[in-house]
Amino acid sequence: MSKKLYRSTHNEKISGVCAGIAEYFNIDATVVRLLWAIITVFTGFLPGIILYVACAVIMPAEPQERG
Repeated sequence: MSKKLYRSTHNEKISGVCAGIAEYFNIDATVVRLLWAIITVFTGFLPGIILYVACAVIMPAEPQERG
């Protein structure tokens, strides 16, 4: 079974991008959010914001579990 990268729908703060990346790599979402914020600040804001928006648009949302 291959892993797929999705935006999280249950652990989202803005659009679920960081939580989805954290779930994919099996790490805490807070760590990914902090790293993203630090990288965004040190690259002059614009690259990090553009990349986040691009990820939010391109990454599919996590599929709903069927019950």
